[in-house]
Amino acid sequence: MRGNETLVLALPKGRILQQVVPMLARTGIEIEPEFDDENSRQLRFKTNIAGLDVIRVRNFDVATFVAFGAAHLGIAGNDVLMEFAYPEIYAPLDLKVGQCHMAVAGPPHLMATDEPTRWSHVRVATKYPEITKRYFAARGVQAECIKLHGAMELAPLLGLCKRIVDLVQTGSTLKANGLVEIERIADISSRLIVNRPALKTRPDEIGEWIRRFEEAVGHAA
Repeated sequence: MRGNETLVLALPKGRILQQVVPMLARTGIEIEPEFDDENSRQLRFKTNIAGLDVIRVRNFDVATFVAFGAAHLGIAGNDVLMEFAYPEIYAPLDLKVGQCHMAVAGPPHLMATDEPTRWSHVRVATKYPEITKRYFAARGVQAECIKLHGAMELAPLLGLCKRIVDLVQTGSTLKANGLVEIERIADISSRLIVNRPALKTRPDEIGEWIRRFEEAVGHAA
């Protein structure tokens, strides 16, 4: 990375972005008006900070852009960080937004008839196959993962599998689809992430942004 190139901050699309934008304002970042246009096809945006641009990508892609150096900083859920485990990513700060948890869920009758400690093999629908495999493997259970990108709750209802691993916020989606939480895997929130090589080559610039985000989190507390 060249020392004079523009810093790029990767932001996630979707509901988390609504919580992130006020935090950006507290760090002093204002993004060009086009960013607020829901119909805009633009993906890269200027800010009021000279030498800082913002890109808007899918949550899972934030980590990839940062890991491979296309973006220097980003905001991503630790569910994404756990799934990919990129060694090139440093996550110095929990931003305390996007808070939810990851859980195993299934039909209510599993709670009454199934004993998790006796599992040896499970079939699970999930967007997080690596986390799921590691979680069950730590208990000596082999997990056969069916990767889905959405509508996870349909899998048990239509006989694709008995269990899912997904993010849970209020539990209302599980309840609406006749499912219940069986086990909690991890607490999830959004983190400030940094490309490690960029931190080494541009420590002052990136260190200053880490400091600004720390202050923004403190002010929100």
